[in-house]
Amino acid sequence: MKMPSTKTLYTYWNTIRGSRSAPDRRDIDPTRIREALANTFILEVDDNEEFSFRLAGSHLCTSYCRELKGRSFNALWHDRDHDAIETLIRAVTEDHAVALVTFQGTTALQTKVTFEAILMPLRHNGSTHARILGAMTAFDEPYWLGVQPVIEQRITGLRLLWPDDMPADEPMAQEVSSVVNDVPYAHTAASTALPTTVYGITARRYAHLAVIDGGRN
Repeated sequence: MKMPSTKTLYTYWNTIRGSRSAPDRRDIDPTRIREALANTFILEVDDNEEFSFRLAGSHLCTSYCRELKGRSFNALWHDRDHDAIETLIRAVTEDHAVALVTFQGTTALQTKVTFEAILMPLRHNGSTHARILGAMTAFDEPYWLGVQPVIEQRITGLRLLWPDDMPADEPMAQEVSSVVNDVPYAHTAASTALPTTVYGITARRYAHLAVIDGGRN
């Protein structure tokens, strides 16, 4: 985790959940995450069993030059990444993992900016399948961000974290890292026949992801 808003939201989420796998939506106090609020969002499952924005911070909407509330989260991603995003969402909602994603956003003028995103399970009416708490933050803020809308985004890296497996004094020690950067995600993240080694490194399967144990930010 590199961005302050990501760290702030994750720390707050991890604190309020206590011994539970995920906090309840009613537990969230926006005043406790003021410095991250503009980049924070909540997703809800829609009629198509996909996730859309229920709430989205002002800075996040500015980056896309439009109101995100009610818009599809899945539709933001390039076609090749849809399977990877759906797999990550299942890992978050079903297995209570935390997903950390880096992606490159591109505008109609082909200008580019890199973002860090985090997805965390959130209970609603006792279920973790209907809500997700998250944030998306640009690593840099070029002068055109907020003037030229991001119209396409492609994953450049992802990680899955299991907070309950992390030592309290070393919170990133047990993170699980997927293959990143130049790996074609449509074939790596969604394949059902993944290799046991990736670039010479032993990997194991988690759902449809090839993951490598260990690794830090």
